[in-house]
Amino acid sequence: MTRVVSAGLDIAAPAAVIFELIADPAQQPRWDGNENLREAAAGQRVRAVGDVFVTTLTTGGVRENHVVEFAEGRRIAWRPSEPGRPQPGHLWRWELEPVDDGNTRVTHTYDWSDLTDEHRLVRARATTAGKLRASLDRLAELIQRERSHHD
Repeated sequence: MTRVVSAGLDIAAPAAVIFELIADPAQQPRWDGNENLREAAAGQRVRAVGDVFVTTLTTGGVRENHVVEFAEGRRIAWRPSEPGRPQPGHLWRWELEPVDDGNTRVTHTYDWSDLTDEHRLVRARATTAGKLRASLDRLAELIQRERSHHD
């Protein structure tokens, strides 16, 4: 059984515009297709590997998200953990590949190959490509809405 789930979508926006919504945790609850995130404080924009940003879940739980991959405008990945606890071993990744000036191929991956916590496996298995695609669709809709307000 594969423990890496992925979905991709072409979004009609430059990579920099899309990346800003992903790399700024305060924006993430606006497009989260898992309906997992309640809020994240402003001012946590990710800039480098090693950054940690904090999000509050819809359940009220808090997660520290440790950034393990980062390339501005192109790639970001983080491993969530409970504050002060070891990382359980799953990873969320976003990759952005410009198609042309106005379009970007966005790939969203959930990788739980290193997940060991039995309690999390049920939730991990429930994170399907469809759930990942829901985040991509919401991201695309959000960008279209914002762009139509500016035109």
